[in-house]
Amino acid sequence: MFYWLTELAGTIPGINVFRYITFRTGGAMVTGALFVFMFGPWIIDQLRLAQGKGQPIRADGPPTHLVTKKGTPTMGGLMILSGLIVSTLLWANLRNAYVWIVLLVTLGFGFVGFYDDYLKVSKQTDKGFSGRSRLAVEGLIALIACTCIIWFGRDASVTAVSIPFIKEFLLNIGWFYVMFGMFIIVGAGNAVNLTDGLDGLAIVPVMIAAASFGMIAYLVGNAVFAEYLQIRYVPGTGELAVLCGAVLGAGLGFLWFNAPPASIFMGDTGSLALGGMLGAIAVATKHEIVLAVIGGLFVVEALSVIVQVASFKLTGKRFFRMAPIHHHYEQKGWTEPQIVIRFWIVSVMLALAGLSTLKLR
Repeated sequence: MFYWLTELAGTIPGINVFRYITFRTGGAMVTGALFVFMFGPWIIDQLRLAQGKGQPIRADGPPTHLVTKKGTPTMGGLMILSGLIVSTLLWANLRNAYVWIVLLVTLGFGFVGFYDDYLKVSKQTDKGFSGRSRLAVEGLIALIACTCIIWFGRDASVTAVSIPFIKEFLLNIGWFYVMFGMFIIVGAGNAVNLTDGLDGLAIVPVMIAAASFGMIAYLVGNAVFAEYLQIRYVPGTGELAVLCGAVLGAGLGFLWFNAPPASIFMGDTGSLALGGMLGAIAVATKHEIVLAVIGGLFVVEALSVIVQVASFKLTGKRFFRMAPIHHHYEQKGWTEPQIVIRFWIVSVMLALAGLSTLKLR
């Protein structure tokens, strides 16, 4: 909405600031935070009334959760998504194709998560949407997004994969890149979903990753910075920094209500949507492998589940005391705040490592 003011930049003093992505990113951040702060309490009240008993707690999870988290409403991702959408529509350039592609993934994954949360709440069970069906829908959304990203790419390298810390090396995998991109997007969505198990555990690492990729998107979309840093220049992706700013603002607003003890849970509605969004931005900016570094916490959470399942099926024994890995540390005696804050610290360190790949090439 505000982007159209750039057309008046030459006639009205002061309007020129709307040309700058940095200014609109800041505006999106403030708007997202204010929106969630203002409407968050009302959304929580409505969800609490609609859900009654709140989110069902895993019977095989930590026993303390059956007491401390019982009755807390879920679907808090609706708060984040509403703030994200409002901020994006107000501050982003809606003529930019990448903006709509990433929004497609975000809202598509959000809908899948919402349906999963709805089934859990309505049936009062921790079993929601069929795993295979959910992955199939997510895969279809990711397929459309990756195809569009390749379609809107302006050179042959759009199907190439770059390796962090190695300059001037691109592995062009052709149309197999669609499958690779699908794996990144679907994997990111479900990895964030697995991380969302403690109050505040998922949202802060998501904000850290969003801030990191906001910077990456801005640099990748700027020809001067991209040439200086010797990274791939992808025209148009700079606008994705505005979406990252919106996530950062809406996430801060949500954290106010999700901080321990949480008044609301993010639910699959938020975790799948935000993870899918990070994956889509990574694919669009051609920094897919860097996402595995910046989002290393999500990778570890997902791998802990894979290892646990594989170990139990092959040996009949569990590798961890409980999976995902944050529950393992709960079983070891760490308190919830200890786990959450230490995982936040790890996320910051991984983000710094991921951003260092921009220069160390």
